[in-house]
Amino acid sequence: MEINKKEIDAWFNYIKKCKLLVIGDVMTDVYIHGQVSRISPEAPVPIVDVKEKKVCIGGAANVALNLQAMGAKAILCGVVGEDVKGYEFMKMLEEHKMSTQGMLVLDSRTTTVKTRIIGNKMQLLRIDEENNEPIDSKQSEMFFNQIESIIKKEDIHAIIFEDYDKGVITDELIQKVLQLANKNSIPVCVDPKKRNFLNYIGVSLFKPNLSEFTKGLNLDKNQPALEDIAKHVEVFMQNHQHKMVMVTLSDKGMIICYHKQSTFMSEWIPAQIRSIADVSGAGDTVISVATLALIYGFPPRLIAELSNIAGGLVCEKVGVVPIEKHQLSNESLKILGKPML
Repeated sequence: MEINKKEIDAWFNYIKKCKLLVIGDVMTDVYIHGQVSRISPEAPVPIVDVKEKKVCIGGAANVALNLQAMGAKAILCGVVGEDVKGYEFMKMLEEHKMSTQGMLVLDSRTTTVKTRIIGNKMQLLRIDEENNEPIDSKQSEMFFNQIESIIKKEDIHAIIFEDYDKGVITDELIQKVLQLANKNSIPVCVDPKKRNFLNYIGVSLFKPNLSEFTKGLNLDKNQPALEDIAKHVEVFMQNHQHKMVMVTLSDKGMIICYHKQSTFMSEWIPAQIRSIADVSGAGDTVISVATLALIYGFPPRLIAELSNIAGGLVCEKVGVVPIEKHQLSNESLKILGKPML
């Protein structure tokens, strides 16, 4: 499907007026880079001589960063612990000029931190500090009340659920938010994980990767053929009343499924050939760009084309980084460009 610069500019101008709510698991990503030149005498492990330490907000916060990088206003709704890492996370949000009104601080919770040790440009180890048990009913109610308050006072164009299975998104929360979104005619887009995979009903866009899709539906672990994926999606869409399902397939691109009038449609978008440096955070970029394309009113195939390009671009960079708007524009015109009329 083709697009020209005038259409991209109009989309970008529309995005500037948009506010989106991102609900999900937030975390801090820590990258420790160094050189390895010897093995420890204490154990057969490499010694990393630290040269650089980088601390970033991640998880659902990376979705918010991608939306912000595209020009939208993102309001992040997540949970952190009443601890030093939670304080640091909130400070980083403020440094990114991002609202903290949707954040809930719980003394019973541990702020999720993922620390990656990288030696000689290779990841040697990842250390996870987290509590991934579901928040309890009282905490979920507190969290929903914050979300409801924001929706009442802000003009929200879309809601994104970004689930990393850390326990912040519960079935109870999903049902209440969906009911509120339907009441206010707000599109809902979902980047799911297994625990809540089947708890969403009637969303505008449901975006699992292939692994999440097969696990969520308890399919055979062998990778299904493209036509079989589409058949499973068709049944899944009927059962859960989703308007659109987009399954990302890593280096094989993605499949976008939707209904045209009453006919089920399935289109495969191949991946672009790229020099892949790091796939971390690509899913966050895909759901962000897809949601912005959806609320603008682009057709399903173009939604998939644009988010496919965006996901590929961030894979060319090391670490979890948001999309660069001008780069997405240039690459989209290069791949999908058509002459101006």
